[in-house]
Amino acid sequence: MSRIKPTPLDLSYRHIIAIAAPVLIANLAMPLQGAIDVGVVGHFPKSAHLAGLGIASQLWLLILVSFNFLQYASSGLAAQALGRQATGTSDATELSDILYRSLGLAVVLAMILWLLRPFILPLGLQLLGAHPESSQAAYTYLSVRYYGIVFELMNYVFIGWFAGQGKTNQMMMVQLLISVINIILTLTFVYVFDMGLEGVALGTVIGYAVGCITAIVLAKITLHADSIKFKTLAPSLTKQRLTEIFAFDKMLSLFSLNKDIFIRTILLTLSFAWITRLSAQQGDLVMATNAVLLQVLSISAFALDGVAVAAESLSGQAAARQSRPQFMTAVKRTGIITFVLALSLTIIWAIALPTFLNIMTDLPAVTELALDYRYIATLLPLIGAGAYWLDGIMFGLTAGAKIRQVAIIVSVIFFPLTYLVYQLYGQEYAMPVVWFAVYWLLLSRFVIAAVILWRNQQNLIYSK
Repeated sequence: MSRIKPTPLDLSYRHIIAIAAPVLIANLAMPLQGAIDVGVVGHFPKSAHLAGLGIASQLWLLILVSFNFLQYASSGLAAQALGRQATGTSDATELSDILYRSLGLAVVLAMILWLLRPFILPLGLQLLGAHPESSQAAYTYLSVRYYGIVFELMNYVFIGWFAGQGKTNQMMMVQLLISVINIILTLTFVYVFDMGLEGVALGTVIGYAVGCITAIVLAKITLHADSIKFKTLAPSLTKQRLTEIFAFDKMLSLFSLNKDIFIRTILLTLSFAWITRLSAQQGDLVMATNAVLLQVLSISAFALDGVAVAAESLSGQAAARQSRPQFMTAVKRTGIITFVLALSLTIIWAIALPTFLNIMTDLPAVTELALDYRYIATLLPLIGAGAYWLDGIMFGLTAGAKIRQVAIIVSVIFFPLTYLVYQLYGQEYAMPVVWFAVYWLLLSRFVIAAVILWRNQQNLIYSK
């Protein structure tokens, strides 16, 4: 395919914000959906139902978070494909191929998880230490939720595929639709049809199913528009075409990238699980207090993720164009917006945290201890911003080996260091030890990623 004069890559602050804002809005809908579920089940007659929902949600998160590489891989690959389109070295078929391959992998993984269902659910509930009554409630919820696992894995793919192209409005539409349908159906199934936990789970399953159908329609519209724009109408899915899409070397490349991101995700999940364990070993008061305070990081991450998606899309497109000046501009401007947003969030939390604590808990001891560490917690958006930002950059570059390298180096230092600090000071300084671990994890991810990215930028850009 002949190279054409590339269309300019828009790296203005206005465009970056235009990409980030819909992601932020979509992300706000997801915790609202979870809050509605908790609010509904919280009014059930038995506390075991609420405990069961909490346990089920945690187990479901542990299952699905292991496969969110589907989102990050499809995002980076789509961003680079779009960049190659702009230079005439690719056409609309590459974007469609990426989508088909990623969706195919999602379906295969869903089938494997379904076959392992009789083992995953009992073992997971046992490891989480669920009591018999709450365990039964959790099993009831998950048994229904499992029917939608293929839609949730496919949703990861669509989120990444749209985000990688900077089409975050489509991503926002799908996520908002899932949340709205989930909320409406959950309320209907519970209060009209008296379906209990099954109704709560079924509302979520149908929400994701409708969301996937909508995403398919939006993806077809996107591909048709690109085909017309580049005058390369995608061929029909014949047997030969399917053989090309799912060719061994192409699937192997996708598996290789997913493998690296999978390792990174598992190590990061284990790191936060270790922090939770450190808190739990200090007693119920420390555990409860940190569970509340770490919501500052969780909620802030939803906002910061919007800019990370913009960084992912624009850095990937710049790398595919093999333009170091455009890549550095994308890094610089998304970085500025990331830290300005983080500073704004820190100021907001500094003002709003006491009110937030009163909403989250009415236990005086927890509130008192949390207020003692309020300023450490309010700095979390600033402390974590760099890690989220450079994650986006590296995902955009599809730098799987480097992403894995960062995670391994961070873990090799993090686990022994925090264990040693806990052994030396854990009994006397319970809260400081936990917060040392949190700060170290976030800052080391940022610093190590920055060093590796800086030292390898030339190879990462010009190898695309």
